Amino acid sequence: MIQQSETPAEIGVKLDGVVKRFGTVGAANGVSFYLRQGHLLALLGPSGCGKTTTLRLIAGFESLDAGTIEIGGQRVAGPGLHRPPEKRRVGMVFQEYALFPHVNVWQNVDFGLNKLPGDVRRSRVGDVLELVGLSGLGERMPHELSGGQQQRVALARALAPQPALILLDEPFSNLDAGLRVRVRAEVRSILKQAGATAIFVTHDQEEALSLVDEVAVMLNGRVHQMASPQQLYRQPVSREVATFIGDANFIPGIGHGRHVESLLGTLETQVAVEGPVDVLVRPENVEISPAPSDAHSHRVCQHLFFGHDQLVTVQLSSGETIEVRLGPAYTFAVNQPVSVRVRGPVMAYNS
Repeated sequence: MIQQSETPAEIGVKLDGVVKRFGTVGAANGVSFYLRQGHLLALLGPSGCGKTTTLRLIAGFESLDAGTIEIGGQRVAGPGLHRPPEKRRVGMVFQEYALFPHVNVWQNVDFGLNKLPGDVRRSRVGDVLELVGLSGLGERMPHELSGGQQQRVALARALAPQPALILLDEPFSNLDAGLRVRVRAEVRSILKQAGATAIFVTHDQEEALSLVDEVAVMLNGRVHQMASPQQLYRQPVSREVATFIGDANFIPGIGHGRHVESLLGTLETQVAVEGPVDVLVRPENVEISPAPSDAHSHRVCQHLFFGHDQLVTVQLSSGETIEVRLGPAYTFAVNQPVSVRVRGPVMAYNS
């Protein structure tokens, strides 16, 4: 739904009730969202949720069965309308980068600029190579570049025609873990510096939360929530979204307005609830401390140390278990009795 503060000129992409079926299988089941110009969005969801199909519908690689798609204020798909990909002003960065192996970096980036005068093309290629930090590497062949450099060539080629929208399909999945963190930070910086509107498809929660301005969680072919990374993590709209985003403990409770009575005591809630609820408690919001042993003690049942932090599993006196994320300095032994305290207001969902 477009807010009154947003004018059509400020909206980079808008999907309204988009449906795509493959036989009897619904890949997109009424996808609706909009993204402001100059913003970055991640379509986040498990395999088979419809995120890649949605990206292909936006690009024009698939035709939709219902709904409408607008890019840069222009309708590109809808009833009786399907503009081909080359008419949508969309740049693509694929999982495999899809660089032309037989031509050099300069020629890869120059591809798609053939309608421009020669001096304009040369200037544009030079500018975009500088933007992505590859000035001086124009004569290199793709196989002479590192994975991170190949990624930046693919991004430069997508940016060169000055598209209205950049689409990136799992763009970091081929990079090793250490390089992935650095390259995605570089890509975010490049896109922001270029003022680009971009949509990423990813199944990696950490990648989505650290990379973009907004995240759209897709489950079963629909967008269940679209929000900033901070709001999405702190205030998921449902138990399904909360379970998919980050680590989540759920404990039963009884809601009384802005408070819940639970086996961990009275907890303040972010929104008012009544009756039986499931309380979301993130592991980092739990504190534990040594406690005297008695028949009703909570006890440590597992301890995993990762260096920068550690994950402690506590069996509550009720028999249920919760995970607790702690800094590296704490030391707890398996079977040690502990007291448990929850920090801050929590989210709760009707059972």
